Amino acid sequence: MREEFLALLPPRVEDHPLGCHRARIDDCVVFDKLVEALVFGAGYERIADADCSATTMRRRRDEWIRLGIFDRLRLACLDAYDKMIGLDLADLAVDGCTTKAPCAESVLVAARWTAARAA
Repeated sequence: MREEFLALLPPRVEDHPLGCHRARIDDCVVFDKLVEALVFGAGYERIADADCSATTMRRRRDEWIRLGIFDRLRLACLDAYDKMIGLDLADLAVDGCTTKAPCAESVLVAARWTAARAA
């Protein structure tokens, strides 16, 4: 999948007049990191390491979006996941989180105390 995606990228010519900037991080490294972010659903900061920063991932993602290539990557990842594991989006819960309001109990106690005092 990596080779198919990287073949879609236009050739890049480094033509900085001074030639003094850091070398560009290889597209293969950024590709692997972006796939990790898509597969694990983690933020770029969690995936970032010494090889590739979160900022580089975001910039390259934006560049690939402008080229119209990033959506192909997303669809290719979904297709590969579907082939390997099986992806049934009909039974997907978007947010199954149930939480308790942190001050709910103190409000109930105050309401009971006020109601008891008024009676």
